[in-house]
Amino acid sequence: MPTPRSFKQEITCVFGQPVAENPTQLMIERAFAHHGLDWRYLTLEVSTADLGDAIRGMRAMGFRGGNCTIPHKVAVIRHLDRTNESAGLMGAVNCIVREGRELVGYNTDGQGFVASLRTLADPVGKSIVLLGAGGAARAMSVELALAGAAKITIVNRSAERGRELAKLLTERVGKPAEFVEWRGDYRVPADVDVLVNATSIGLFPDIDARVNVAIDSLRPDLIVADVIPNPPQTRLLRDARARGCRTLDGLGMLVNQGVIGFRLWTGIDPDPRVMHAALQEVFG
Repeated sequence: MPTPRSFKQEITCVFGQPVAENPTQLMIERAFAHHGLDWRYLTLEVSTADLGDAIRGMRAMGFRGGNCTIPHKVAVIRHLDRTNESAGLMGAVNCIVREGRELVGYNTDGQGFVASLRTLADPVGKSIVLLGAGGAARAMSVELALAGAAKITIVNRSAERGRELAKLLTERVGKPAEFVEWRGDYRVPADVDVLVNATSIGLFPDIDARVNVAIDSLRPDLIVADVIPNPPQTRLLRDARARGCRTLDGLGMLVNQGVIGFRLWTGIDPDPRVMHAALQEVFG
């Protein structure tokens, strides 16, 4: 008789994209295979009305955890037992982990960016400008503050949202932060160390869309990062490289998010090269 195989552990993704369009699934399942884990990462479409039932299903079926994305990142919190510090501060969860009998919420968006940034520079003591004040900027700014950034500037068109994020960083995280209203081309101040595009400007198919930044203010000693993974080399990054800046693309952030989630679920440090190669198949 053949040797019985153990029941597969399953990682569920509470997600809205069809399976064929989910690069995270490809990345994680390649890592499962590479590390010899008989696990699956499932992509499940869950409506807002059914989110509570989906989380109860995760509990009942013993899932190790999962990811969730817009529009569930905030609403999912009330269905979990608790969150870690940074996810609680930013009020959003994108990664769920079973810890004993509890389902715990994490947010790997900002952690993934900080890990990517550390390949070029330690955020400790740095002056950082984030363009945008949406979910990505919120996650990254909180993690950068917790990682020791000296000053964070939020540049955003909506004054209300920008001021709210700067206030969160100052009052709840205890980090000096300021808001600058985004009008016309933003000129990067001479004392800034890192500039981050945390908006969706330049995302496929609008790959030639221009981020309103004064190109002549991009100095060779400046690090310029873009959260967009598709395309990896955005117009902003191409312009920054032409000015001699060091750059970080969105693929690195996405890989590091996957690495962090994989480690939380499995206890194993995955090979990021395997995950990066999977994303390159999708994004080129």
